[in-house]
Amino acid sequence: MLNRAARYFPILREIRKRLDLRNGCRVLEVGSGPIGLGEFWPHPFVGCDVSFPERPRAPMCAVRCSGAGLPFADQSFDVVVVSDVMEHVPPDGREVVISEALRVSRAVAVFGYPCGPSAHALDQKLREQYLIRAMTPPIWLNEHMMYPFPDAELFSEIPAGWKVKSVPNESLDFHYRMMQMEKYRPWDYLFRLGLLVIPRVIEKLLRRADREPCYRRIFVLSRQ
Repeated sequence: MLNRAARYFPILREIRKRLDLRNGCRVLEVGSGPIGLGEFWPHPFVGCDVSFPERPRAPMCAVRCSGAGLPFADQSFDVVVVSDVMEHVPPDGREVVISEALRVSRAVAVFGYPCGPSAHALDQKLREQYLIRAMTPPIWLNEHMMYPFPDAELFSEIPAGWKVKSVPNESLDFHYRMMQMEKYRPWDYLFRLGLLVIPRVIEKLLRRADREPCYRRIFVLSRQ
């Protein structure tokens, strides 16, 4: 639970800074799964994924499709979010996902993903610890071993008319400690309670962990 908050809170901050939510805005999340940012975002949004293992939850409107072929018109969303997706895409398919996200975005596209060899090595270490303790690694952690993680060079060449900003998300040390704690249900329940009772305090604490060297990096692309 805290892991999802750590990656979505900075994304939502970037969205709120750039858009007037009072007038409404159309948001698309690519690779949302059944919940996506709806866990922390109370407004209706479209979430798309290749499959939904669980029934999608409100306020998300679910669409089954691939991020490499979005069935939406050009600039049909104010914001497109692609969170923890790029590391699951084969390296030769990542540019297509980026191109599609930018095509359907009218104003902002936000990408966040575990970035570079250090983050990949950390996940490999975490997975080995699950196996040593005879615990089943999460599916996403197994999938993280399939391809090298993308790095900051993924956005070294962006299409004309876009500006990119990069911010660190979760220091390597914080991510490691957080994942160790989330293996145990009492900690997970405590995190859920904290997010329910004192969400702003939790967000401030998480924001202090957004420093170098980072596990995840967030790229905010703004249409000029």
